[in-house]
Amino acid sequence: MVGLVLVSHSHEVAEGVAALARQMGGADLPVATAGGLEATGEEHPVGTDAARIVAALEQAWSEDGVLVLMDLGSAVLSAEMALEFLDPDRRGKVRLSGAPFVEGAVSAAVAAKLGRPLDDVAEEALGGLAGKEAHLGAGPAAADESGSLAEQPAGPEVRLPIVIDLPHGLHARPAARLVQTAGAFDADIRVTNVTAGRGPVSARSLNAVATLGVTVGQRIEVVARGPQATLAIDAVRALADRRFDEAPEDLAITEPTPPESAPAVEGAIVGIPASPGIAVGPVRHLHVPELAVPDGAAGTPEEERTRLDTAIAAVRADITHQREAAIMRVGAGEAAIFEAHLLFLQDEALLGPARDGIPDRGAAAAWRDAVTELATIWDELDDPYLRERAGDLRSVGRQVLAKLLGVEAPHGRLPAPGILAIGDLEPADTIALDPASCLGIAVAHGGPTSHAAVLARALGIPAVVGLGDRITELDEEVTIGLDGRTGVVHIDPPSSTIADLEAERAEQLDRERSARARASEPAVMKDGRHVSIMANVGGSSDVAAALAAGCDGVGLFRSEFLFLGRDTMPSEAEQEEAYRAAAVALNGRPLTVRTLDAGADKPIPYLELRPEANPFLGVRGFRLTSARPEILLAQLRALVRVAADHPVRIMFPMVATLEELREGLATVGEVAAKSGTAPPEVGVMIEIPAAALAAPHLARVAAFFSVGTNDLTQYTLAADRGNEHLGDLANALHPSVLRLIAMTAEAGVASGIPTAVCGELAADPAATSLLLGLGVEELSVSPPAIPAVKDAVRVVDMDGANALAAKALACATAAEVRELLTA
Repeated sequence: MVGLVLVSHSHEVAEGVAALARQMGGADLPVATAGGLEATGEEHPVGTDAARIVAALEQAWSEDGVLVLMDLGSAVLSAEMALEFLDPDRRGKVRLSGAPFVEGAVSAAVAAKLGRPLDDVAEEALGGLAGKEAHLGAGPAAADESGSLAEQPAGPEVRLPIVIDLPHGLHARPAARLVQTAGAFDADIRVTNVTAGRGPVSARSLNAVATLGVTVGQRIEVVARGPQATLAIDAVRALADRRFDEAPEDLAITEPTPPESAPAVEGAIVGIPASPGIAVGPVRHLHVPELAVPDGAAGTPEEERTRLDTAIAAVRADITHQREAAIMRVGAGEAAIFEAHLLFLQDEALLGPARDGIPDRGAAAAWRDAVTELATIWDELDDPYLRERAGDLRSVGRQVLAKLLGVEAPHGRLPAPGILAIGDLEPADTIALDPASCLGIAVAHGGPTSHAAVLARALGIPAVVGLGDRITELDEEVTIGLDGRTGVVHIDPPSSTIADLEAERAEQLDRERSARARASEPAVMKDGRHVSIMANVGGSSDVAAALAAGCDGVGLFRSEFLFLGRDTMPSEAEQEEAYRAAAVALNGRPLTVRTLDAGADKPIPYLELRPEANPFLGVRGFRLTSARPEILLAQLRALVRVAADHPVRIMFPMVATLEELREGLATVGEVAAKSGTAPPEVGVMIEIPAAALAAPHLARVAAFFSVGTNDLTQYTLAADRGNEHLGDLANALHPSVLRLIAMTAEAGVASGIPTAVCGELAADPAATSLLLGLGVEELSVSPPAIPAVKDAVRVVDMDGANALAAKALACATAAEVRELLTA
């Protein structure tokens, strides 16, 4: 395979283009960078260095040849000088290319991946601008927006009418998929909103497609001209037939249903309980401060364009990492919006005006103005769902502007203490959530395991989700009373209601203070039984907070977080270092590490997982690491070494069958034997109904069970736990879920192994007695929940817990169970 060397004056630009090239050519593409000068501290000064280029050539060397792409004039001189240092035999296999830096690298990466020879790869790189030129209509035969037939590219013209049947129209996600599909073909593709009389616009521009304002029921026409016009139309037709790959829950307009346990309340909105607690205060919305942009340019137009490209590349990397984290947290469907954010950064409808304005105003002012102008167009669209995307564009625009100005990107803040009312809560909004000023959170969308709900519980802020858009329409200063236990939000309540809420809140705060004061003490039931209260953590850095909260150990170490936010898999040594740091910090307390839990539903880009029609039922969890043994073996070798010195337990996720568990146990045994150490304890996550039903067989070979109630609930009830419309159905208190937990614990007791619960249900103090009565012996929760759960254990005896569990198992609905727990 031909290797690539990317030479740029900017280290960041070179690395950004290399990331793009790897995305197109795969992780095995031999690509190396020579960006900037040798680092001084953490900074790489702008410039090029022949010695660094020689080193890059060695790194990317291939007997098939190496193609060198350069960004600016002096980079060419440095590359030519670097060739002089090579042996003549090698020098003849290196080609310096005059291709455009970014487009050429991407085109070359694709050609190299296909195994084409150096001459062909070089030719493809030189043609890298073809798509952009077709998009912009550049050249002497350029077409205008509508384009006459004589001015169109050679080749057939193919037309495709489509009636859009998506509830939210051609919004950001499906529009992004259309743009991605169109960009894959050698054809000029235009889209017209026939119903509204808008267009045609380029199908390669997300902003252009979105500003057509296509809503449900409207007809569009896609016209393709050029050598691959027919193939392009076939691909777009297939995409439309698949309803633009939208998730099933997004294809039905459904109003969120309030929980069965919370009947309608006069003068209130009923949503889904997300984080317990009471809050009373004025409505607050997030306010984003404006960045001060200096007038004029800081350098030459060329330097300013380089600054802009560098800033865009940095933000692209940030958003890619945000997307990876979101996929792991909430799944690929919810994280798809990040794809639209990335498309903003390569859309000529935004980049063109920004670059055109650089000579007169400089990069920062030109970028700000381009974003403002385009966002205004989005604001003027008829469809409210599409208008919301203006906020996404402004958010991405602020991130780039902050990089240009060398400051932190501004995030929304509360103007004064109160209750945050918001459509949805994104990771970037967390800066606003200081519990001292954010008294509560009222969220229009989301379910009980959405990011907003999980974050609120982690911060100890009362929250209700799934309230509907009315909550965001309330004016600031309107007083609301929020009950995170019942899901009720009172709107402008009378003084008597406020007094009742305040009194209940005061009692709650007293209970919390008492629980925190005793958090370091063991959790012992009234009849003397000790219950281990463990912590769920995302990495070794979280262990200190868990210990401060009073944990008895770590019941769930989410090892997938070691694999996120990077371009390559963590090495065995890196993994061992992370696991050992956690084990040392725990100082003899047990550490339970879940092996990599990833798959097509929450992919890690460098693993190059194939898309699946139904990723939640596909190759994920243990199935993935079983199919990719190099991943599992590296992880197990690291864990076995740490387990030789510390009490480490290994836990396999998403196990459905006894055969899978036996395979995992055999692999651990082989790794331990080669290390000359005893194998650590190996347990299994009970997340699939089949595993719970097979628990008697699994218990004969496993050392422990840990019930993941989040996934067990969604698989048992066929209800996506991240879907706000199914928030009430996806309830871990459903009797069917409780019966599976009871079956699992019963099998554990029969075989003498403990059963833990590590899902969100374990963190609900109201459910503590129920879980103990079902036979659970260990609870693993987020650190802020530890004191309250320990306190809940101390007021329970086993007879009472058993009686409560028997009543719950006899219930018919989750609502009946919740009523039983709150009686």
